[in-house]
Amino acid sequence: MNIRAAIEELLTAGYGNKAIARQVHVRHQRVAEIRAELGIPNVVRPTTATYSEDAFWRRTQPVGDHLTWTGHFNSTGVPCLRTTDGMHTAYRIAFRIRWGREPVGTVRPGCDMERCVHPRHVEDAQMRRQYAAIFGEVAA
Repeated sequence: MNIRAAIEELLTAGYGNKAIARQVHVRHQRVAEIRAELGIPNVVRPTTATYSEDAFWRRTQPVGDHLTWTGHFNSTGVPCLRTTDGMHTAYRIAFRIRWGREPVGTVRPGCDMERCVHPRHVEDAQMRRQYAAIFGEVAA
């Protein structure tokens, strides 16, 4: 997916200019230009981003439709972020960004890219059980 297409997708999903700019690594002014071209009104919302969410976006890099982690990895190779309230895996932060709730059980990428931290690609144990029930696959 190219950057313009990613920006358009996030705009239509309702994300703000700065959040999109952080995610696709462009200036927020560029996002505003594309928003204006598409005629999508700028929705001003009070910010609900936490420090860990902001730090998450600063430590990711897009690779195609995926996001790689450029931050710290723990001793077992899991992408992690230390905040004032402790150590969090990038997977759990990504899950909270996407779903707005705490994950149930282990969170890991559901795509074919090892260590992908894209919020659209991570799954918690509850989601894996639901997929298994629907599709008859083995939940891990």
